[in-house]
Amino acid sequence: MRQTTMLKPAEVTRQWYVVDGEGQTLGRLATTVATVLRGKHKPSYTPNVDCGDYVIIVNADKVKVTGDQVNKKIYYHHTMYPGGLKSRTTREMREKYPVKWVEAAVYGMLPHTKLGDKMRNHLFVYTGSEHPHAAQQPVELKVKG
Repeated sequence: MRQTTMLKPAEVTRQWYVVDGEGQTLGRLATTVATVLRGKHKPSYTPNVDCGDYVIIVNADKVKVTGDQVNKKIYYHHTMYPGGLKSRTTREMREKYPVKWVEAAVYGMLPHTKLGDKMRNHLFVYTGSEHPHAAQQPVELKVKG
C-alpha cells in the first residue's frame, strides 16, 4: 500500500517563472499563473501548504480580452463610506491600471484565505518588458492559446 506524501513548509523548493503577457488572453493567462502560484503543477502538491512558485508577468499592458468585455465587463470596489461604490470598465482598467487589472484576474482564482495571501505575494506584474528579478534566473513559462 502506498502512502500519500504531504509536504512540510520547510521541504518546499521554489522555482521562478516569467510569463510574457503580450497577445495573451487575460483568462488563460490568469488560470495558468494561478495554477503555478498554488503549486498544482507539481506532483508534490499539498493543499494546506504554500508549495507554489514565483511568477513574473511582463507586458501586462498588452494583454487582451475577447468579445465585448472591453465595454461590458465592470470592476467594482467600495471605499467603505456610505455611497462609496466605485466602478470601472475593462477599458479604463487596461489603460490606467494594467498591473491591478492583471493582478485582480489572478487573485480571483486564488484562495481567499491566509494561505492565499501568501500566494499573492509570489506574483510580480510589470507593464514593460523589463523586470528587476534577473538574479533569480526565471524560466519562461508557456501559456496555451
